[in-house]
Amino acid sequence: MSTDDAAPVDDASDRRPVTVYSDFVCPFCYLGRASLRQYRDDRTERDLPAVDVEWQFFDLRGHKRAPDGEIRDDVDDGKDEDYYDQVRENVVRLRDEYDADEMLDFDEVHDADSWDAQQAALYVKQAYGSETFRDFYDAVLEAHWEEGREIDDVDTLADLAEAVGVDGDEVRAAVDDDALADELEAQFETARERGVTGVPTFVADGHAARGAVPPAHLRRLLEDD
Repeated sequence: MSTDDAAPVDDASDRRPVTVYSDFVCPFCYLGRASLRQYRDDRTERDLPAVDVEWQFFDLRGHKRAPDGEIRDDVDDGKDEDYYDQVRENVVRLRDEYDADEMLDFDEVHDADSWDAQQAALYVKQAYGSETFRDFYDAVLEAHWEEGREIDDVDTLADLAEAVGVDGDEVRAAVDDDALADELEAQFETARERGVTGVPTFVADGHAARGAVPPAHLRRLLEDD
C-alpha cells in the first residue's frame, strides 16, 4: 500500500494513542515509521505530549500462503509489473521525503515471508514487554530494509533478539510454538475484522490513515477534533 486519506475503521482506540498495523516485508511500513518519527519530533518541538504507539501485526501476504505455510508466487493478485514499477517510484519518492536514506532499493531486499518474524515479535512482546518488543521490532525492520538480511531465517531472528537482550534460544522455540502461531493468526483475523485491508494503517479514535502518509496526515488524525 502507498497512501490513502483518512477513513473510518471499526476500532475503539482513543484519540491521542495510535495503533499501527504493520508487516515487516512492506516497504511502506518502513516508510510509515519514518513519517511517524517526523511527526513525533514535530510534537516535541511544539511541547506536546508524546504519542503512545501500539504496534499490531498484519499478514500482508497471507492471501498467497498455501495450507502448508509456503508462499505461492503463482497466485494471481492483480499486481503486474506496472504495479511494481509504481511501487518502486513511490518508495524512492517517499524515501527522499522522509529522510530514510538508510533504506535499500526495493529490489535489493530479500524476498521473505514475515510469519516467523512476526511470531517471534509476538513472543518478545508477551515475554519481555513493550520496550524490548519495540527494540526487537525496529531491529527486524531495519535488518530487512537497511541490511537486506533474511528475516525468515531463525538464526537471523535469534541474532537480532540477542542484540536487544532476548535469549536467542527462546526465539527459536517461539517460532516453532503452535499456540503462538494460533494466537498470531487470531490477531491477523482481528485486524481484518476491524477493517484493516493493507499496511501500514494508523488508527486513532475509530478513524484511520492508510499507507505511508506524511506527518501532516498523522497530525490531522491525532489532533483534529
